[in-house]
Amino acid sequence: MMKRSVAALTVALALAPLPAADVPGQRAVAAVSSPSTAGPALPRGVDLDTVTIPELQTRMGRGSLTSSALTLAYLRRIEAVDPRIGAVLRTSPTALRQAAASDVRHRLGKTLGPLDGIPVLLKDNVDTRDMPTTAGSLALAGRPPERDAELVRRLRAAGAVVLGKTNLSEWANFRAARPTSGWSAVGGQTRNPYVLDRNPCGSSSGSAAALAASLAQVAIGTETDGSIVCPAGMNGVVGHKPSLGLVSPAGVVPISAEQDTAGPMARNVVDTALTLAVLGGHGDAGPDGAFGTTAAARPGALRGKRIGLWRLPSLGAGVDALMTRTAARLRAAGAEVVEVTPPYQDRLAALEFPALLSEFHRDIDAYLATRHGPRDLAGLIAFNRAHPAERSCFAGQELFEQALAAPPTTDPGYRAMRAELKDLSRRSIDETMAAHGLDALAAPANPPAWTTDCARGDNDVIPSSTPAAVAGYPSLSVPAGFVGELPVGLLLMAGDRQDAALLSLGAAVERRLGAWRAPRYLPTAPSGAAG
Repeated sequence: MMKRSVAALTVALALAPLPAADVPGQRAVAAVSSPSTAGPALPRGVDLDTVTIPELQTRMGRGSLTSSALTLAYLRRIEAVDPRIGAVLRTSPTALRQAAASDVRHRLGKTLGPLDGIPVLLKDNVDTRDMPTTAGSLALAGRPPERDAELVRRLRAAGAVVLGKTNLSEWANFRAARPTSGWSAVGGQTRNPYVLDRNPCGSSSGSAAALAASLAQVAIGTETDGSIVCPAGMNGVVGHKPSLGLVSPAGVVPISAEQDTAGPMARNVVDTALTLAVLGGHGDAGPDGAFGTTAAARPGALRGKRIGLWRLPSLGAGVDALMTRTAARLRAAGAEVVEVTPPYQDRLAALEFPALLSEFHRDIDAYLATRHGPRDLAGLIAFNRAHPAERSCFAGQELFEQALAAPPTTDPGYRAMRAELKDLSRRSIDETMAAHGLDALAAPANPPAWTTDCARGDNDVIPSSTPAAVAGYPSLSVPAGFVGELPVGLLLMAGDRQDAALLSLGAAVERRLGAWRAPRYLPTAPSGAAG
């Protein structure tokens, strides 16, 4: 009788949609913590901070864990923890239904792969047919898109539980000349879970902060230049920017088709790799579906690897000292670490922004034509001028205005600029790796998080992400350590379509450094802390 009652309660929870208000500017996080809807508890030994997808699947396969219990645990944690950090915009009203369907597949032995039943959060510039997709802007806060992004379709087909949407830097940080990462008119300001008055970096701010706070097992971010790897580093999690084209951009709010990509974020490399295998539709992810990351995490995996360290001392003495310690630990594990400085960085910095202006005008016009709201960039500019709430932190929209006036992508000057960018960025990585016989380049992914200040904007001169971002090559941020209370990531880069090798190396580096630790949600950094 007791077992039947518990089963009935679980089914009722799965079938009852969670409340989700779609009022512009209002978070719609479901309330799920009342005792009457507590649902089955997580079994002993499942620590949301440290558990991996393979461990979860092993438990679900044995019947000692259900996706319903896991999903409910994350929903309850969002309700309890997210008010401190503001990472989650809304949870899906069908999350528990999705989990119940996965439980049925597990019981029948018909699972759809390693992500079946695993809760995933999506950055809110990824289209979902059943939830608003806003890019953080009130201009898109009405009717949801008509269809899922291709990457969401693949997640659903793999059985993943689409848990909800995360806040982001509005328009992926491509609106104001001095933006404040993690702020949007829809979601307000996302805070860094380690020190709450510090910034989470952007633009995948909510995805990274949510993972640091263990509000989902994995999350999806997007990057044009730095928007996955910087937030990952600054929030002490893992973020992978895939090779350009590996993950479909269809249904993702764009900046530039020449650089944009969505990518997986998680608290460990193996979960990141498993998610990439689904996003990219890979049949070559290896027998464990994780690009060899499981084997790479074993002792001795770094022996003989050659890594080129781009130190970037401009990011501060604390970061530079951490890079010295990181190099020493990698060498002690058998890796060869040589110091390098990739060429052409000044030229890349000079050319990238003008090219992005032209590409943004082309690509955002095409995207807006598919949505309800402003139909083009000119209409979007007019919308922001008419809505004071859009100017409460991102005071300006200088990038929008400059993009509106930029040369079209048919202009010969633009075409020459993009061709030079592609050539120099690829040579920057290829020539450096060839000259030193490297398996990967490494650099700090971020400085210590700066204090969030709308009046000042970001302190975001972080050059390490640019070569791979512009080249369309893969990059991966793994936790390297801390400067005071603030996390810093180690950014690994490799050649085109070397994602599998990079993830494998990243797993070995992650194991050696062992740098992850849970956030303490400090209100401010202790006196004397760097950053």
